[in-house]
Amino acid sequence: MAGGIGPARSRERFLEGEAVQAGVRGLILNSWQRCRMLGLPLGGFELPYRQVDSEGRLVRAAAPVLDRLRARFRGSPMNIALADGDGTVLQRRFGDDAWARTLPPIQQTPGFVFAEQFAGTNGIGLALAERRLIQVYGAEHFSERGLSNGCSAIPVRDPLSGRIEGILCMAFPRSSGHPVLDGVLRRAAQAIERRLLAQSSARERGLLRAYLDAAGATGTGEGGAHTMGVDAFVQGLPRGDQMMIKEWAAELLSHGQRAAIGVTLSDGRRVTLVSRPMTSAAGVEGMVIEAMFPDHSPRPSLSLPLHLTIPPPSARRAPAAATSAPEAPAVRARRAERGHVTDGLAGLVLVGEPEVGKYALAARRRMELLSEASASIGTTLDVLRTAQELAETAVPGLADFVTIDLPDAVLRGDEPLDPRRDLRRAVIHGIRDDCPFYPVGKRITYHPTTPQLRCVNTGHAVLEPDLKTAAGWLIQDPEHTTRLLSHVRSLIAVPLVARGTVLGIVSFYRSLDPAPFGDDDRSLAQELATRAALSMDNARRYTREHNMVLALQHSLLPHGVPGQDAVEVAHRYLPAESRVGGDWYDIIPLPGTRVGLVVGDVVGHGMHSAATMGRLRTAARSFAELDFPPDEVLTHLDNLVLRLDREESSEGSGDGFGIIGATCLYVVYDPTSQRCAMARAGHPPPALVRPDGTVSFPDLPAGPPLGLGGLPFETAEIEVSEGSQLVLYTDGLIEDRHRGIDVALDRLRAVLAHPQRTPEDTCQAVLDDVAPVHPCDDIAVLVARTHAFDADRVATWELPTDPAVVPEIRAAADRQLADWGRGEVAFVAELLLSELVTNALRHASGPIKVRLLHSRTLICEVSDTSSTAPHLRRAATTDEDGRGLFLVAQLALSWGTRHTPDGKVIWAECPLGTP
Repeated sequence: MAGGIGPARSRERFLEGEAVQAGVRGLILNSWQRCRMLGLPLGGFELPYRQVDSEGRLVRAAAPVLDRLRARFRGSPMNIALADGDGTVLQRRFGDDAWARTLPPIQQTPGFVFAEQFAGTNGIGLALAERRLIQVYGAEHFSERGLSNGCSAIPVRDPLSGRIEGILCMAFPRSSGHPVLDGVLRRAAQAIERRLLAQSSARERGLLRAYLDAAGATGTGEGGAHTMGVDAFVQGLPRGDQMMIKEWAAELLSHGQRAAIGVTLSDGRRVTLVSRPMTSAAGVEGMVIEAMFPDHSPRPSLSLPLHLTIPPPSARRAPAAATSAPEAPAVRARRAERGHVTDGLAGLVLVGEPEVGKYALAARRRMELLSEASASIGTTLDVLRTAQELAETAVPGLADFVTIDLPDAVLRGDEPLDPRRDLRRAVIHGIRDDCPFYPVGKRITYHPTTPQLRCVNTGHAVLEPDLKTAAGWLIQDPEHTTRLLSHVRSLIAVPLVARGTVLGIVSFYRSLDPAPFGDDDRSLAQELATRAALSMDNARRYTREHNMVLALQHSLLPHGVPGQDAVEVAHRYLPAESRVGGDWYDIIPLPGTRVGLVVGDVVGHGMHSAATMGRLRTAARSFAELDFPPDEVLTHLDNLVLRLDREESSEGSGDGFGIIGATCLYVVYDPTSQRCAMARAGHPPPALVRPDGTVSFPDLPAGPPLGLGGLPFETAEIEVSEGSQLVLYTDGLIEDRHRGIDVALDRLRAVLAHPQRTPEDTCQAVLDDVAPVHPCDDIAVLVARTHAFDADRVATWELPTDPAVVPEIRAAADRQLADWGRGEVAFVAELLLSELVTNALRHASGPIKVRLLHSRTLICEVSDTSSTAPHLRRAATTDEDGRGLFLVAQLALSWGTRHTPDGKVIWAECPLGTP
């Protein structure tokens, strides 16, 4: 190990009470911690000794395999041991008998118990604890007696039940390891398991032979019932009836007692399933399940012989609704013994040992649970809901209680930095609500020895069959775990791992079932957790992307309302329930106290749509501030969308992010004339709410959506009285799969028919009463209440095309400013008007109109009939002109040109001080 840190040094540090972070494998460190909590001494302690059955089922299956292993390693110091499921050594073989005689008795003689709670960290004990192939080398042993040894051990499982029947362990001096030992050990364990399966098959064949011999001797089934082939019995039945009969047969077999149950078929006929004991010639005891019809029922043909039928796993649970009300087992048994169900037609359904029936039944139910999990886990892209679905699926099919702990980062959509920290109880679900688990929302800090952190460290499910003896779990919070022990008895802790990231921990608890969790349950819990973790990771990634897109969307939308006096404005943005789109709005102050109102909708959802929305909103504001009329603003936006689409198509990315198009509505309101000019590109028209409560939707030319190109847009003008409300919105407000657009518009009309509401109240009412309950598209709403500009704050003069009028207009403006109490800006205003009027006289023809607007600033406007716009330039020292607009630009806050149908308007704004 780098830096001289290895298992030996780590063991010393651990025994001295220091924290061990590196130099030792996680499963070894976990075992050391358990041994220390159990108070095991480092050496000198005696192992328990038990009498063993040298003729047991496992020994008979393993003996030939052990002999072959001894032959393979003949002459080498190899100690081959077979232990049972409790860690008691049943058999030993040695590669070198002379070497074996030098070993202490506990390493020679069968009967000693090497379970971890007695022998500390060792091959047999750790294989039982980890329930998989393990290796322990030298200083990794907890006991000092094992420091010079190495070993590999692997569980041997019953092929039918999956239960660990024993442990196969091969030990050797630390210096005598073999590079292929693990592969040999795996193949040897598989050979023993195949021999166990052969023993079970022979026993079942003996039971079937005994049944057939009995039926052949009498010609009938037990009790005088006529027998029939089971194929003939089920061929004429619907598939649902076939599955129901076979499932109930498996249920009866798993109980292992004489009983009967009545089942009602889909056509109303009654069939009785009877279970009775059967003993083979070799003395193997099992059960026979027969189906019987009463004599008066229609009988299928009796031509086919009897044969064994094993029920396959079903994708549904036994349909109790199709059966009669179940009788108590004792009542059914008495009815069977009295012969109440023996008269009639009988057919063999199933024969086998009760334990095998239990395993077959459990296997089918596991398949059903996995099938249910596929359909019920991950139905939404919500992390917490997916976790809840996992718990609901597992209860009661696998566990009685489920708790799930997740880091806060996962709930936010982020990737957890350390899944061992920052855990919070996210889900508790069980068969009842009185189990004293930590409550939802509580921060959880697990002790390193708990099954929960052990499963995170190893990446695999950790099984604690008996929580009363689970020292690592008990030490977490002794008072709390003591209370829990009165409710739960067995635990499986599983990490929620997806794409290499640990997202949390799920704990499955068993309470009612007296049988503890087994390895099949652990495998099932691992499978459920893996499926749920993938769904949770998808939801987490979606949440992260959704939050990113939402943050981008909000950053690109207006923040606050710009200062202007034309309208009182309120706005709302509501993202879609599952996706963020490209809806946007804007309020744009325009020259001459006017204001531009715009809403738009980019087709599509996600990051690309939000980014495209930002580009269009910026472009729309730029075009509007150039004082283009509404139809020209839309034309420029249309060209922009076409250009962006061509650019992305030429890149050939093939990512499906091409811009399909967008819709837009642009409205310009002038408070001095109380008129609105508006144009739309494939967007719904605005709603106009008059002061008397009348609601209308102006009939605007529709215009094509942006991005089609080649089609014109039209501007329409309407009069809007003071105090009216203009309501602009995107189609997400009125489009819903559960209602028609006409219904939505009628609902919108009814909600807006309250002119006394403020724009803020109107926005909220629209979202509360008109927006879909579960919007599938985002929604933008913009409400503007119009104001009229006070006529006393407007001064207008019409001038002839005579240079002599320049002094006159300066004097008239000076008098008007004095009347308004704004004499402080008279000098600047006179200079601006003088330059603008002189420019109009020199370069334009026709009448000239001058207007002063006393608003937040002083606005000076000069209009003429020329369509030529002036341009600011730097005049040379020899030039006699070209300095007028330069002076205007220096004196004014801003200036510009606005084209009109009759010419143009040049305007400039002067700042106003405190009156």
